[in-house]
Amino acid sequence: MNQALLWGIGMVTLAGILQGSFAAPMKRMPAWRWENSWLLFALSGLLIFPWMVNFATVPNLAGVYLGTSPSTLIQVLLFGTLWGVGSTLFGLAISRVGMALGFALILGITSSFGSLIPMAILHSEQLLARRGLALIAGSAIMVLGLAFLALAGRTREKDLGTGNGARSGFAFGLVLCIFSGVFSSMMNFSFIFGDELRVRALQSGASSAMAANPIWALTVTGGFVANFLYCVYLLNKNRTWSVFREANPSAHWLLGVLMGLLWFGGTVLYGVGAASLGALGGIVGWPIFMTIDIIAALFWGAVSGEWRGASRRALIYNWAGVGVLLVAIGVISAGNAT
Repeated sequence: MNQALLWGIGMVTLAGILQGSFAAPMKRMPAWRWENSWLLFALSGLLIFPWMVNFATVPNLAGVYLGTSPSTLIQVLLFGTLWGVGSTLFGLAISRVGMALGFALILGITSSFGSLIPMAILHSEQLLARRGLALIAGSAIMVLGLAFLALAGRTREKDLGTGNGARSGFAFGLVLCIFSGVFSSMMNFSFIFGDELRVRALQSGASSAMAANPIWALTVTGGFVANFLYCVYLLNKNRTWSVFREANPSAHWLLGVLMGLLWFGGTVLYGVGAASLGALGGIVGWPIFMTIDIIAALFWGAVSGEWRGASRRALIYNWAGVGVLLVAIGVISAGNAT
């Protein structure tokens, strides 16, 4: 592998570690409900940090947006809004089908859909070439790994007595998983189909590492709308606005901001890594990014004691899944080597 490829894969890997870690601070915020923590995360990670970084790293930012075609701006904003819907549907889906099955289905659909569809649309000639075949094979291997992780989660639930074999609305929950997975992949769509913004940022004087920031800022602003509306709905429904005032440890505010910093930091690094992987970087880098994201989340779950009391069988399924995901990364990376 050449140096640029190794650098790109390294950046995408680090990005996945950051994004897979962003929810870990929530476990240290017991005085707040989910909607309180998530609203602060959305404000910092989807609105404040993206635009701060965007203004700081892209010269003549207004000119970049004004010079970009309206169709590109609309696509990026639309894909971002749909991604926000997908992240909201995630919470609704797992409440019906369970965390293990829902997580595996949604992330599996997101990783494969977010790579294969753009390749089929923009680079159909590559589907049967080395890179395309490696991506298809790696995506198939990834699905196998996700299946092992789903088995691990289901087994752990049974071991700990938290499983619920008769969840209501299971079929509807599966439909939500499918839509959540498809919509969540739209973040990568915005990166790929919004490349005109990156090019104009480069022409404006932005570095190649930061040139994707105009895409990310616009994308996550669209996603912020969906997350904000859902948080406000829950805050009104559960009457938890007062939690911000009554349960107000300063550490919770800092941890909420840290969530946003980790999440958006991962997004920026993904853009840096994908750009280093060449013309197909956003297509090849996406499944690697999603896989590392899953592995990092599993690590923090283990550190926080989520697997304490689980059987040996559950742990074997878990580590088998992680191993298969690493094989998938190797296959996709080898296919992109020149």
